[in-house]
Amino acid sequence: MPHNPARFAVMGNPIAHSKSPVIQQALAAQCGVAMQYNKLLVAEDGFAEAVMLFFANGGTGLNITLPFKEQAYQLAVQLSEQAQAAGAVNTLKLNSHGQLFGHNTDGIGLVGALQQLTPLAGQRILIIGAGGAARGVILPLLQAHVAHIAIYNRTASKAADLVTNFGQQLPAYQQQLQQQAHLNGQFDIVINASSAALVGGEDHAQYTNLSFNVGFEMAYGKDTHFTAHAKQIDAKVADGIGMLIGQAVESFAWWHGVRPQPERIDWNSLLNITPTQ
Repeated sequence: MPHNPARFAVMGNPIAHSKSPVIQQALAAQCGVAMQYNKLLVAEDGFAEAVMLFFANGGTGLNITLPFKEQAYQLAVQLSEQAQAAGAVNTLKLNSHGQLFGHNTDGIGLVGALQQLTPLAGQRILIIGAGGAARGVILPLLQAHVAHIAIYNRTASKAADLVTNFGQQLPAYQQQLQQQAHLNGQFDIVINASSAALVGGEDHAQYTNLSFNVGFEMAYGKDTHFTAHAKQIDAKVADGIGMLIGQAVESFAWWHGVRPQPERIDWNSLLNITPTQ
């Protein structure tokens, strides 16, 4: 009898825009892995039930996207170090006891994308935003031996809370985290983890006093005021497509125990996206 491929999926709401199936199938083809990977639209009040049903019906692994990453964190019985630090889960599988094991590959994906632009060791970094996206990348950046991370958020108390909470969780790193009171100064790398560009709340003028060598916009597929400013000051700039691919590679490796070679795939053609360079 023919062997049915292992079943994987990405869950979110909305989900139609997701490029995860294309990315995962490309990785599987490269590695010779048989897998079925689908998009699953999940009702906002039905996430836990959908996850349990997926695995009860023989599912092998899940990617989790907005707005369910925090719910996935709560649902997982076992958590990776990255998931614990992020307070969010974007990848699930069952452990050897049949329990939900949660991982977060977003930060690892970001670090991989940044390392294609510049070395990270010893760099001074500013992260704009203090939500889940910012929280998820702090531990992998510190593990890459950056010298300093500052956090800026329009609501200053959220930036201060993130620094305090993260410091309590990882006290050995606390001295490398601080709140940035104003959006100005000179840094090696600036990461825009704010959702402002996605909801129309971004203002080009807010970046006027900000100088940096490398700019990374977590959003992808569109120019933003942040990327425009980066180009204006002749900084290297990239958008979130590299992070998207990087987190998918880490998820794939975690599920299958095989590490793909994403640099050998023509992602621009495959995903039909013009990179912000």
